[in-house]
Amino acid sequence: MAMEARPFAVVTGASTGIGYELARCCANDGYDLLIVADEPEINAAAAQLQNGARVEAMEADLSTQEGVDKLYQALQGRQVDALLANAGRGLGKGFLDQNWDDVYRLINTNVTGTLYLIHRVGNDMRRRGEGKILITGSIAGFMPGSFQAAYNASKAFLDSFSEALRNELKDTGITVTCLMPGATETEFFERADLMDTKIGQEEKADPAEVARTGYEAMKTGDDAVITGWKNKLQVAMAKVLPATAVAEKHRQQTEPGSGRKH
Repeated sequence: MAMEARPFAVVTGASTGIGYELARCCANDGYDLLIVADEPEINAAAAQLQNGARVEAMEADLSTQEGVDKLYQALQGRQVDALLANAGRGLGKGFLDQNWDDVYRLINTNVTGTLYLIHRVGNDMRRRGEGKILITGSIAGFMPGSFQAAYNASKAFLDSFSEALRNELKDTGITVTCLMPGATETEFFERADLMDTKIGQEEKADPAEVARTGYEAMKTGDDAVITGWKNKLQVAMAKVLPATAVAEKHRQQTEPGSGRKH
């Protein structure tokens, strides 16, 4: 008797943090994987995840069309049952103080590259009439992000895009889920130059717990999931407070040097 083919998932931004934990959820649930990141650490992540699952690693810069095309070509026509679009970049400090190349790469990673990948894989899913898409947004998308202006705006885009795409695909057999975490204990804050801020120094959520919540929401086809009651409270407050007040509150968390203030 022929062995039943294992489902196949693609996870981006999977070398560390939430992406790695999402990949682990997939591997533990019977998926074979292609995991992707823009750093060589993705190979070590693949080695750690190969516990009964076939895990392929790819180093690719998904802020570029060439990087996304490289990923897509590596599929070689293989059916993607689940696409977990998690790749993203952060960037702290005031917008005018940031290096423009860094801002541009953030937007191309978080928005342009993510949408291009979803467009390519999503069309394959629609032709088959089935598939699951998980997009990592953020509660930051509900807040004007003083000293994280471009990052929060990129997540607002993804949060909105996810809900719209879900509606467009509601009768196609494809589900779209948006994972909206808050501050999570990953390398994000160090990479975004936020370690001298209040939010950079505060206790954060466990990435494994965040990933499990997002994975289960994707599995059941939920539309969106905000992890943690504190984050749900923050979102509720952001929806009722004036934007000026939310921006000021965000400033208290992310202004350079705020971690040293009492």
